Amino acid sequence: MPPKSVCVYCGSRPGNDPAWSDAAAALGAALAGAGWRLVYGAGDVGLMGIVARAAQEAGGETFGVIPTHLLAREVGKTDLTRFVVTETMHERKKVMVMNADAIVVMPGGAGSLDEFFEVLTWRQLGLHAKPIVLLDAGGYWAPLQALLRHVVDQGFADASLLDFVDSGASAAEVMAILRRALP
Repeated sequence: MPPKSVCVYCGSRPGNDPAWSDAAAALGAALAGAGWRLVYGAGDVGLMGIVARAAQEAGGETFGVIPTHLLAREVGKTDLTRFVVTETMHERKKVMVMNADAIVVMPGGAGSLDEFFEVLTWRQLGLHAKPIVLLDAGGYWAPLQALLRHVVDQGFADASLLDFVDSGASAAEVMAILRRALP
């Protein structure tokens, strides 16, 4: 049986709070420590680079997926266990999700939000049943969680939408959630 694989969406920038970089390093190391493969956007910048380097330094497998137009911008990290170049962002996202057993969303910008909402929508539509976990370091995702509750409260989604997303404040909490969800 192949090892579990966890897709991590995160910023191509480190952001303003050092807690986010610390969480990225802790998550990369924890995934490797569990013997799980990191699937991510193949960049060597921002939180992406931090999570990948931490996984590599801890001896973990890394599977990176990057579209051709971002190779220079996100500094494609070619020393990964597996490095895949796609033509489009859509292909990148599909390859990442198809090669993962779960999704973790760390702090990030519009790209991370796009990825989150796509996998959440796919889950809502029954296209997958993979766990989706927010790594809510420093309370970064509190506004997003409030928005999801607002969407439900205003009648634009069933309350079950909230059950599709879990949250942990640290890499350790996220790993505990993943261990329960990925027997």
